[in-house]
Amino acid sequence: MEYNKDVEVRRKFDVERINRKEYLERLNNLKHKKLIKIVTGIRRCGKSTILEMFRDRLLQDGVEEKQIIFINFEDYENKELRNPDNLYKYIKKRLTPKMNYIILDEIQRVEDFPDVVDGLYIKKNTDLYLTGSNSSLLSSEIATLISGRYVEIKMLPFSFKEFVDATKQDDNLSKAYRQYVTTGSFPYVLELLETPQEINPYLEGIYNTILVKDIIDRKKISDTTVLKNVAQFLFDNIGLELSSKKIADTLISNNRKSDPKTIEKYVSALEESFIVYSAGRYNIKGKEYLKSLEKYYVSDIGLRNFMLGKKAMDAGHILENIIYFELLRRGYNVYVGKVDTCEVDFVAQTQDGNTYIQVAASVRNEQVLERELKPLKAIKDNYPKMILTLDDDPIGDYDGIIRKNALDWLMER
Repeated sequence: MEYNKDVEVRRKFDVERINRKEYLERLNNLKHKKLIKIVTGIRRCGKSTILEMFRDRLLQDGVEEKQIIFINFEDYENKELRNPDNLYKYIKKRLTPKMNYIILDEIQRVEDFPDVVDGLYIKKNTDLYLTGSNSSLLSSEIATLISGRYVEIKMLPFSFKEFVDATKQDDNLSKAYRQYVTTGSFPYVLELLETPQEINPYLEGIYNTILVKDIIDRKKISDTTVLKNVAQFLFDNIGLELSSKKIADTLISNNRKSDPKTIEKYVSALEESFIVYSAGRYNIKGKEYLKSLEKYYVSDIGLRNFMLGKKAMDAGHILENIIYFELLRRGYNVYVGKVDTCEVDFVAQTQDGNTYIQVAASVRNEQVLERELKPLKAIKDNYPKMILTLDDDPIGDYDGIIRKNALDWLMER
């Protein structure tokens, strides 16, 4: 791909305007490490852009243009390179005696790509970077082939802080939050803020591409109506405990033919495409992971608004959805907590221990406050406990349980 100076200038502006330095710095820190760097995430979350920025940094650091091989397999011009033999020959012919930075964007479009990746990896002067919009990229086949030789960088759409920084609204977080939950968090949405009527068609395009390219075509699904019904059901029930049987029963009650096994297959496919994520349950007192009744969250609230319309604006569950993904961004493993008969919205785990979090739109009502405090009070260990709300009140302390404004917490990075 020929390097374009005008594109470089535009991207420098993008870097200043949309600061995603955590991802960029991680790529830079992994440079020259004998590991395959794999960037995964939902379509249009910024994977290609972050690798273009990384390429720009390489050039700024003195790497010669001929040392960088950047191929986007979504580009029709590269259709012939989706053949593994053609791809391998193309790259091998362009290798230089110096270090070669090989960036393969949407690699899952290449047939039998694990063999190509492995063949390039074993060469001494290659540094490999891959992106993919489906977790099949790390299926058992490729994971076995390159086991212990890759690192995954999980990318998400804009966090609230990234959105605020990009739109320069740090002086009015409440206004920024209303916009964030209305328009969603895909980076390109920022280009459409002045023409909001174009946002839903853009989101519709993302949604349809995910369903067709990442699910229907790949999984050979014939009953697309049921798949769309399952997706809509999950979007409509974020933050609620669900099972395949419960979803199937609901669809059947609405005269839509289904069964738990099919539902399980479709839910799994939606998760693999990164459009929904699941949180399993954790018994806090028993310290064991439970295997049923997961909760589901959607990777972009704008997509949910597009699918469900105004009824999607459930402040409490939307906030819970946003907190869930922020915890993932901060490196936590996230579960739904069980303590006796009570539920804790999130148990956020690291190797250092747990953080227990309740999420509510407001706790100014005393009964609501007591309801949110009850499960946290039932936990007897000394790990941090907090309640996050949209109430614009001073920080509260209830015998060590901290209540704070969720928007302030989201900006703490």
